[in-house]
Amino acid sequence: MRAAREVDVLVVGAGPAGLAAAARLAAAGVGRVEVLDREQEAGGVPRHCAHGGYGTWLHPLTGPAYARLLVTAAARAGAVVRTGVTALDWAGPLSLRTVGPHGPETIGARAVVLATGARERPRAARLVPGTRPAGVYTTGELQQSVHLYRQRIGTRAVVVGAEDVSYRAADTVRAAGATIVAMTTDLPRAQTAPARTLDTRLRRGVPLLTGTTVTELVGHGRLSGVRVRHHDGRTATLPCDTVVFTGDFVPDHELARRGGLTLDAGTRGPAVDGSLHTSRPGVFAVGSVLHPVESAATAAREGVHTAGAVLETLAGAEPRPDSAPLLVERPLRWIAPNRVTPGDRLPYVLRTATPLPRPVLRVTQSGRLLHRERLWTPTALPNRTLTLTARWTGRVDPKGGPVRVTIS
Repeated sequence: MRAAREVDVLVVGAGPAGLAAAARLAAAGVGRVEVLDREQEAGGVPRHCAHGGYGTWLHPLTGPAYARLLVTAAARAGAVVRTGVTALDWAGPLSLRTVGPHGPETIGARAVVLATGARERPRAARLVPGTRPAGVYTTGELQQSVHLYRQRIGTRAVVVGAEDVSYRAADTVRAAGATIVAMTTDLPRAQTAPARTLDTRLRRGVPLLTGTTVTELVGHGRLSGVRVRHHDGRTATLPCDTVVFTGDFVPDHELARRGGLTLDAGTRGPAVDGSLHTSRPGVFAVGSVLHPVESAATAAREGVHTAGAVLETLAGAEPRPDSAPLLVERPLRWIAPNRVTPGDRLPYVLRTATPLPRPVLRVTQSGRLLHRERLWTPTALPNRTLTLTARWTGRVDPKGGPVRVTIS
């Protein structure tokens, strides 16, 4: 028989977004804020990202240090963080069925925040044929093996992908004492800062194979190589005993889907407005479940932002005004949030499918220009985040039809 109890706010996911939301809510005096995470340790992905790049310019941190900071801040504010607990399904509009070390339980809440994150698509989901040898990883599996469990990997690795996370994976391969045979991408160029690309290729001696697709894994027992095909039709086999599939993130949206929440066709995560409110009253979504995958700082900022909306909901505020759908046109892939209400303040994040030099964003509604903005980046690249200010939202007519964002 399931035990049942009530909390004020239930946060699912103890990564940067969930912990930041919980810390602000608890600090604001919300009675009981509870955070659930299926992992045995809270902190999310930064726990096994041993590299720097977290914190601030004045106080830089490694991933594990940043995770500890977030966990400590949430606990000191008064939030209860429970690990080893999995949210299985919904038991009602604002209640979840869970299972943990002490058995099954049903937890009801006045508000629910989904911060379930994202995951990389593994080899099987990418439909890469071949045998099923040892030595095949995603970035997350690699980092956990090397940094959390101190396991040995192979000696020669191929990294599939050429975006920021791919170069972090390459750093982890080197930290494990292995050599990188090559990095591959089916796009015409790397999707990271030029300085990083040059440093890896020239100083580290790692070749980057652009316009190249992995077509097959080879080996019995242990990986012995990967077959690749170049866009001009040439094929080759790269001898290696390890391959790391990086990027190609998808939101971990199982709870949202099972709850019947409206999903956005572009992000494949829950559709949300500027307060990060989903289609179900009292349910919010934050972090990489909305838009896979952004930086920990972006996720934490969203957690703090949505906490303000949760506080308004708990205080019995009037329902938010009507919102208009926010749509993107090709070559843009998606935008989040993906609904807009006049006065929204949270900046929008979006991605393009093709490289575009000197990009300019235009926001229109029913043919009326609401905003035009030239982006700071010299070239918009796939798998790199673009940011759109929210200063134009006050000019939106909630009943005036969809708002459209284009890039040129």
